[in-house]
Amino acid sequence: MRWTKTFIPTVKEIPGDAEVISHQLMIRAALIRKVASGAYTYLPLGFRSLRKAAQIVREEMDRAGALEIVMPILQPMELWQQTGRDEVFKEILLTATDHHGRVNVFSPTAEEVVTSLAAEIRSFRQLPVNFYQIHDKFRDEFRPQYGVIRSREFLMKDAYSFDATVEGLNESYKKMYDAYCRIFDRAGLKYVIVQADSGGMGGTDTEEFMVPSEIGDTLVATEDGTYWANIEKAQVDPLVLSDAAKAARAAAPAMAEVHTPNVGTIDAVCKFLGTQPADMIKTLVYAAHSPEDPKRKLVVAALVRGDHDVNESKLVGATGGGVILELADEATIRTVTGAAVGFAGPMTLAGKVGKLVVDHAVAAMGVGVTGANKTDHHVRNVVPGRDFPLAGANVVVADIRNATEADTWGGKKLKFSHGLEIGHVFKLGTKYSEKLGARFDDEKGQSQPCIMGCYGVGVNRILACAIEVGHDDKGIIWPISIAPYEVLIVPVGADRSENVRNVSEKLYADLLAAGVDVLIDDREARPGVKFNDADLIGVPIRVTIGDKALANGNIELKLRREPAPQLVPVANAASAVQETVARLFAELK
Repeated sequence: MRWTKTFIPTVKEIPGDAEVISHQLMIRAALIRKVASGAYTYLPLGFRSLRKAAQIVREEMDRAGALEIVMPILQPMELWQQTGRDEVFKEILLTATDHHGRVNVFSPTAEEVVTSLAAEIRSFRQLPVNFYQIHDKFRDEFRPQYGVIRSREFLMKDAYSFDATVEGLNESYKKMYDAYCRIFDRAGLKYVIVQADSGGMGGTDTEEFMVPSEIGDTLVATEDGTYWANIEKAQVDPLVLSDAAKAARAAAPAMAEVHTPNVGTIDAVCKFLGTQPADMIKTLVYAAHSPEDPKRKLVVAALVRGDHDVNESKLVGATGGGVILELADEATIRTVTGAAVGFAGPMTLAGKVGKLVVDHAVAAMGVGVTGANKTDHHVRNVVPGRDFPLAGANVVVADIRNATEADTWGGKKLKFSHGLEIGHVFKLGTKYSEKLGARFDDEKGQSQPCIMGCYGVGVNRILACAIEVGHDDKGIIWPISIAPYEVLIVPVGADRSENVRNVSEKLYADLLAAGVDVLIDDREARPGVKFNDADLIGVPIRVTIGDKALANGNIELKLRREPAPQLVPVANAASAVQETVARLFAELK
């Protein structure tokens, strides 16, 4: 391709609304243009890279035996209501009512639709089967951010496996897991695989493929790297009751109520009473309901230390799972505690809520301070187990908080970092197949629900992640496999030198004939402009052709990732470039 025949409107200035480097460089390097919040047009360079990433995904899905299909973007709301996910996903569902009054969902994912397709399966002999698509998705994110990393419209590869047995699911899951490793290796991304929470997808085992980055989700790992999890899933060793805590409990006087006017927050109470957040017992009241069983409603009280945060994913698990938790409204809190928001305490709550869930760290406290269940009052000398229960029919002691840097797991200290999710694999089980009729007859002729897995890759994110970890102060440094072009030829002074023009055109023709993906900068522009744009768009191999090097029979060959060029004889230029292209591809596993 010739630069003058395509559309590469590079930008010098950093866009004011671009928060992260990948967003900035995707705009400056003419990969994308913003249309609206969370919606982007892919320009020729960006679309070439997007297609290359998608092709890698497609090849590895096909290699793993998955079958490509295309499902509609518009999905009937009735399907989502059958699974209860109209409630689970209500915050991000984009809907439209058609001329017949039917409500449709713009697909954020496709479990319902693909399961309705799998309902045509009749026999175990048709299993296993794995359907996938590479298609647009829509999620009505309240605050899109980081450019294409968290946009409202995005390109996703979603795959769905159907098996007859749990053992079959495990095999399908492993095939997808291995395929994902190959995809991200081929895309030149360094990644870690972390334990994750299944969230609104449901199911059991789930893992995320994350690219370590300075931005993104919080990742938690042991110091030796043998355990990785995202913050929603990260487990911690339970704190145990120390000898000092035991002594404090034994010496604790009766609870003492303290007037604390207008100090409902942890920091305000600590300042007023001269205590520390770690000595506080924070009581949060939640309203829980089940999207699958509307009659299943309960109030949950969660207790964590004042210096800890409730992990709602863990709290859902501690309540028995299958519920949606929301912080209770003021009316519910007043009904349960008898006080205004900010003054709840665990005393007497066990008999007033459906579930009292106590974090391990609270159960290990000696003596604490908490709300008095009375507006503008707190209580000192609160002893866990004495002043509120740690056992009982509706009392659970569990890990329900976010990990901190003071925690350990398996006796190993935890460390924190950040990463960007590029892939997610789930074992769904029969959650969808039972509700949507995806059943088969087994060898005995008995009807059984298909056992499902689902597997997603954010194709747009592959590009953004590659840029987040592959750039310098001049621009993008692409892996060759997803670069918009493999080679950029930069003639210098071609408007004044016939020799430069002839050598450049011959090399361009030779590389095209050899199947190399090559761009030639045939603009009548100053060398500085061409070199700056070359660094900005980040093509992995740059070939500079000018009179100075040609006088000695050479051209310059430079890798974008390396500081200095090398001289290559003109006669060997085409073969040298092809060998370099092959070497860069070979470096990708």
